[in-house]
Amino acid sequence: MRHIEPPSSPDPSLFFIGKNSRGNWVVQDQAGARGGLFVDRAEALRFAMFENGHKPQAVVMVPGILDLDLGHKDASDDHAEDGEQVFRRRHAA
Repeated sequence: MRHIEPPSSPDPSLFFIGKNSRGNWVVQDQAGARGGLFVDRAEALRFAMFENGHKPQAVVMVPGILDLDLGHKDASDDHAEDGEQVFRRRHAA
């Protein structure tokens, strides 16, 4: 009997969608590597869904201000931030 391995699919990136301080729609992945500014919520959502392989569970709508920051983390960092840490950092009062 031959064993068939299921196709491997990478975990989808977590994407955040919200408005920046100027009222523009923003999308950014949790690693800060992909994202952009969009004319409306529908276009932002379409981009996030396309980039994450159409996984709605990997899209997070952010209340408050979400400013776009596509800076890459230094390779010497111990670990990548998870979504909760990114959210807290950007929304600390």
